[in-house]
Amino acid sequence: MSHDSDRVGHVSPGGSAWGLPLPGAVVTKFSVSTMDNNVYLVRCTATGERLLVDAADDPGRILAGLDDDARDGGRGLSGILTTHRHADHHRALPEVTRATGAPTLAGSDDADHLPVRVDVRLVDGDVVRVGDLILDVIGLRGHTPGSVALALSAAGDVPRTVLLTGDSLFPGGPGRTTTPGDFVSLMDDLQARVFDVYDDDALVLPGHGDNTWLGAERPQLPEWRARGW
Repeated sequence: MSHDSDRVGHVSPGGSAWGLPLPGAVVTKFSVSTMDNNVYLVRCTATGERLLVDAADDPGRILAGLDDDARDGGRGLSGILTTHRHADHHRALPEVTRATGAPTLAGSDDADHLPVRVDVRLVDGDVVRVGDLILDVIGLRGHTPGSVALALSAAGDVPRTVLLTGDSLFPGGPGRTTTPGDFVSLMDDLQARVFDVYDDDALVLPGHGDNTWLGAERPQLPEWRARGW
């Protein structure tokens, strides 16, 4: 897959999924709902174990996506992770949880606001294991108090690191915040926990819309700070 197609990763509600093969992993992305929510499936190719990220809407589409992936080698579902508490990211969570029996994961400060019991409460610095894969948990406070992102690092071909950022980082700016304090909090966390840690080749997979790369966004950080959103 070309560098440019990795950057775009365009999907549409009801349309085809986009897949990113990596050393030891496959990341699949598809869109649901009129809000163009991205749903992600991370699969360990060595074991077939999988993690679903954001059961946003359309449980039938999500379950069909799991079935499609099973035909390509996917097996058990290690968990269903919700990146943050906003309803458009978990409308299908109860039904998908019932259908799969998979454990649920979410940021500790958002967990009590989800429509299901959260089995694993996450904080910055935790790790999520999916077969042989290790995904680092990044707490990004501001869009919501308990928003989390995931970092999947893989040796070999670009991209070296894949960041699933929920609604905390998009092409062109951070996620929406409602107070100046929340904006500063999110920008500080993005600076210290994302831009200061990962290099320019890190691929960003956001909660809505197309992909971006940290190298494309890094020069804009002063502009984001100045404009306040």
